Order: sequence, then structure tokens, then C-alpha cells
Amino acid sequence: MWHAILADVVLLSHLAFMLFVALGGVLVFRFPVAAWVHLPVLAYGVLIEIRSWTCPLTPLEQNLRRLAGQDGYEGGFMDHYLGGILYPSNYSSIHLWLAAALLLFNGLLYWRFFSLR
Repeated sequence: MWHAILADVVLLSHLAFMLFVALGGVLVFRFPVAAWVHLPVLAYGVLIEIRSWTCPLTPLEQNLRRLAGQDGYEGGFMDHYLGGILYPSNYSSIHLWLAAALLLFNGLLYWRFFSLR
């Protein structure tokens, strides 16, 4: 039972990480010091997309699910949970487009933040 609970905690942590990568620039308007955490996290998130790396949370969750007697899954976290939404099967360069969108969106946020200061 504990393995299943821990797997769900890892799942939620993974989702929180992804949301922070995508939307962390918004926090900078309220908490400017968040930029010191968000910028390296954004860079890591973009590198994961561009280089097709596996986030360390993915094998951790998969292993915990197997230990809990649940079916694990093959591939990455986003492929498994968000595959049909973010990664259409007929579009192979979506990782590059997603990375570009992350950089563009957050770049615009940071540009706006620094232009207001």
C-alpha cells in the first residue's frame, strides 16, 4: 500500500514540476526571488524536451508502481499521461516545438517583468 501512495506522491510531484517549468515565470511577478529557482528548472525542463532525456522521477514512479503490484508503463511520464494531448502520434518534432513554446512564453514573461522594473 505504501508503494502505491508513494507512487502517487511522485506523480503529483512530477505534475507540480511540469507546471512550475511552464508557468514559474508568472510567480516572478509576485515573488521576484522565484526567478533564481525557476530559470535553472526551466533550462532543465527544456533540455529534457530537446534531448529526450528521462526525468529521474519517471523510473522512480514506475518502480514504485511495480512494487505496489500495479502495472508500470513504458516510455516517459508525459508520453504516458499526456501523450494524446501533447504528443500527437503523427508529429515527431513536437518535443522541439514544446521546448520553443516554453522558452518563448517564459521569455516574454521575464521580458515584461524586467521592463516594468
